[in-house]
Amino acid sequence: MSEAGALEAQISQQVITAMKLHDAERVGTLRLIKTALKNKSIDKRAPLDAAEEQQTLATMIKQRRDSIDAFTKGNRPELAAKEAAEIVVIEEFLPKALDEAGLRALVAEVIAEHANATGKAPTPKEMGPVIKAVQSRLQQAGVRAEGRLVSEAVKQALAQ
Repeated sequence: MSEAGALEAQISQQVITAMKLHDAERVGTLRLIKTALKNKSIDKRAPLDAAEEQQTLATMIKQRRDSIDAFTKGNRPELAAKEAAEIVVIEEFLPKALDEAGLRALVAEVIAEHANATGKAPTPKEMGPVIKAVQSRLQQAGVRAEGRLVSEAVKQALAQ
């Protein structure tokens, strides 16, 4: 995915495979992904880099999670199940998500480094810089975590 357009090419290949298997739901989701990437590229007026591609896919997942909540509250489980199936397909093209224990460990490590650098432990008011440091570490490690989960983990760690 480091080369511009590599993800789009991979998705196009997956569309062909899914069409051969007569998997209509997968074909539809893959086309949605391809369209979202293309629209983002058009908006930018340049090819997307890997980070922008990942951001676009993460946004798609967040939208689907919000839809699942709305459909669940609206007593529409069949639509919520469709959105959940789309999330599974979209996640195939993203780096592996970090589990909760790994995220807590990473947050603790960043807080300890911050404390060593400044001479004192960060306070809840200094949550922003800690979150940014955690997110940059996640990106360096090639894993991902939802922003809301990172925020909650940092908030819990700073409250202790």
